[in-house]
Amino acid sequence: MTDPSNAAPHPLPTATPRGDRLLTAAAFHRLADVPPAVEWFANLTNPQTRRAYDTAVTDFMRFAGLARPEEFRIVTRAHVIAWRDALVRRGLGGSTVRHRLAALASLFDYLCERNAVTHNPVKGVQRPKADSGEGRTPALGDHQARALLAAPADDTLRSRRDRAILSTLLFHALRREELCRLRVRDFRHARQGVPHLKVSGKGGKTRYLPLHPGTNALVHDYLDAAGHGADEAGALFRPLRNNRTGKLEGAITADGVYKLVKGYARQLGFEIGAHALRATAATNALDHQADIAKVQEWLGHANIATTRIYDHRRTKPEDSPTFKVSY
Repeated sequence: MTDPSNAAPHPLPTATPRGDRLLTAAAFHRLADVPPAVEWFANLTNPQTRRAYDTAVTDFMRFAGLARPEEFRIVTRAHVIAWRDALVRRGLGGSTVRHRLAALASLFDYLCERNAVTHNPVKGVQRPKADSGEGRTPALGDHQARALLAAPADDTLRSRRDRAILSTLLFHALRREELCRLRVRDFRHARQGVPHLKVSGKGGKTRYLPLHPGTNALVHDYLDAAGHGADEAGALFRPLRNNRTGKLEGAITADGVYKLVKGYARQLGFEIGAHALRATAATNALDHQADIAKVQEWLGHANIATTRIYDHRRTKPEDSPTFKVSY
């Protein structure tokens, strides 16, 4: 967790093995002195959770003018309510505000457990209503999706890679992070004779998705051109340049995927992010009568209510009772 002055985060001291002892005496005492708030953050293992909670807590510290984690003991419910109202005034959606309050509540629960504060000031703070079940991420129309798939038009390595990435997103509804975690070997699974994609999803859950034939061909085309098809353990989709280290063996980043999608979409005259491709795939599958329980499993959703956000069949105007009335 970073403090509001943008100072370096408080790292946990590393152990130095010596004989049978895993910690030196100095490291042991440094660990004993780690503030509970820093300890809480260090115990978060999921990168997405760490990023979201860091954003929430750092934002609250800036708002309240807290300079050190030890100052959490003077926070009251009034401070949290004022922060909630400021988030709403900034135009954040109900779900985002709820998530930020949940992050702060998680921190204070831990501080209470460690007797660093006397109570959790987030408890009792009214949360904004959840956003409507229709979702805010726009889904592309069929003609837009086809245009996006065809946007990388030439035969360069970049276009071959980008065609394969766009096809993987639009036909398999992956999250950006899931696409970035794909290894070459994940593209080569077969089940009952059908090629499958092995996807590492949220919470360490793995799912196997039948590989679309068009995507299969595009990925093979990209690997042939890129030349790393024999690197089974290596990243499947890789950057074409790396200004920071110059090394190209790592995976393309989630930000890189976002910029890739946004760039081609802008060429076509519409503004979307990478998540819109996941929404497009889910909506399209449901519109073509895919079973919603299978779509839930396909998307890696823990709760089917999340999947229903993409089900617009019930909102089609032509299905309204208005058009069933006959006098």
